Amino acid sequence: MSVYIVATIKPWNIDAFSRHTKTLPGEFYLVTEPEELTDDLIARLKPRYIFFMHWSWIVPDSTLNSTECVCFHMTDVPYGRGGSPLQNLIARGHKDTILTALRMTAELDAGPVYLKRPLSLAGRAQDIFERSADLVYDLIREIIEKEPQPVAQQGEAVIFRRRTPDMSKMPESGDLETLYNHIRMLDADTYPKAFLDYGTFRLSFDNAVPQKDGSLKARVKIETRK
Repeated sequence: MSVYIVATIKPWNIDAFSRHTKTLPGEFYLVTEPEELTDDLIARLKPRYIFFMHWSWIVPDSTLNSTECVCFHMTDVPYGRGGSPLQNLIARGHKDTILTALRMTAELDAGPVYLKRPLSLAGRAQDIFERSADLVYDLIREIIEKEPQPVAQQGEAVIFRRRTPDMSKMPESGDLETLYNHIRMLDADTYPKAFLDYGTFRLSFDNAVPQKDGSLKARVKIETRK
C-alpha cells in the first residue's frame, strides 16, 4: 500500500484531511509542524508523495530531493507566483482563479504542473479557503490514481508580494466594492482582519455583506490598541 504525507497548518485543511482521506486509496499521515517532517520520518514512511497545503516554511533540499513533493497554489502559474495569492488576486479584481498542483522545486512556485482546476473567488476568504481545501483532495485523488507527469510552466512569470499585517489597514479611497473586497479577502481564521485605528482604539471588520440599497454592512470589533 502506498503511503502519503500531508503537511499543512491551517484548520480548514486539517478538517478536509479528516473528511477526505478516509475515502482515498493508500495510507495517509498528517504533519502540522515543521519539526515533525524530519528526514527520519520520510525515510521510515517512504511516502510516494508529500502534499503541502498552506505550509509557511521553506522545505529543505533534502526533502525535495528524496521525495516527490507537491504543493497547491491558488493561481494560474506562472501568473501569481509568490505570497498571499488569494488577497493579491482579489485586490487585482479577479472573480475566479485556477488552483494549480505543481511539483515543488528550490525556486518558489516555479516547478512543473501536474493539474489545474478552476476555483471561484466569491465570498469570504474563509469560504474560498474551505472550497479550495475540498478541491485539493480532488486533485490529490487524480494524482495518486493516475500519477501524471508534471509539465514545465509556460509564459512570463508574474510575482506576487507577500502581504504584511500593516497592509490590512482599510483603504482611504475607492468605492464600497473596494472596501467590501478588502474586508472579505482578509476574513478567515488565523488571518489579520481589515482594520482602522481611531485614537487609542483599533476597529476590526469582518462579515461584510453588500446591501440592496448600495450600502455595505459589516461586523466591527473594537479593542484598545496594543
